[in-house]
Amino acid sequence: MDTEGNTAVHKGGSDLIGTLFKVGAHFGYSKGRRHASMKSFIFGTKGRTDIIDLAKSEKVMQETLAFLRAQGAVGKRILFVGGKPEIRTLVSAAAEELDMPYVAGRWLGGTLTNFAEIKKRTKRLAELTGDRDAGTLVQKYTKKERVLIDREIADLEAKFSGIASLERLPDALVVVDTRAEDAAVREANLLHIPVVGIMNSDCDRSKVQHPLIGNDSARESVQFFLSAIVSAYRDGTKGAVAENQ
Repeated sequence: MDTEGNTAVHKGGSDLIGTLFKVGAHFGYSKGRRHASMKSFIFGTKGRTDIIDLAKSEKVMQETLAFLRAQGAVGKRILFVGGKPEIRTLVSAAAEELDMPYVAGRWLGGTLTNFAEIKKRTKRLAELTGDRDAGTLVQKYTKKERVLIDREIADLEAKFSGIASLERLPDALVVVDTRAEDAAVREANLLHIPVVGIMNSDCDRSKVQHPLIGNDSARESVQFFLSAIVSAYRDGTKGAVAENQ
């Protein structure tokens, strides 16, 4: 993942604001789409487009990255969420860098609030793929039955492969576009799971405990925020290692 933004985060506010500007994080949506809770983060409007106040965005970003470093220091499990087609690969790549689970597609209702049932499905996926890889499906089932099982495996992988390693509820969520992923945010809020939200001017600030306010649709902006998240979490783990040496 691009690390240009990580240097800016460590150097200080002015450099970070400059990098946020460079990646286009200041571009909000039209004034008509603005959520009332985001009013204080709007610097102004240009050509009907809201411009995000990067000084305020930088301040809350530093606070959010501090939270992520603290999560890393104690090895917390974070679920990455982002299903918009233009950013799915960025979400899965960021999660995989930290060996974390992810949902980079449609959010299935009950993923958190009905986690026991989700675990049954991921367990079923593990059992079937285990038998397939070991070659035991040939011994247990007819050719016709194996065709149906292959279809079941494909369906389960499409829905659950990113969260197959999630043995319990996550300690936090990282969500790209909290408006688009409102179902995931609502489930996290119900279970008091903190949300780190990459969110634009149309999102509800009140639903997110740890915001990253900026452009949540442009790939360059989203990649910058995700890179900063990965770096902050890793910094936390390094700090924990250093304390134990």
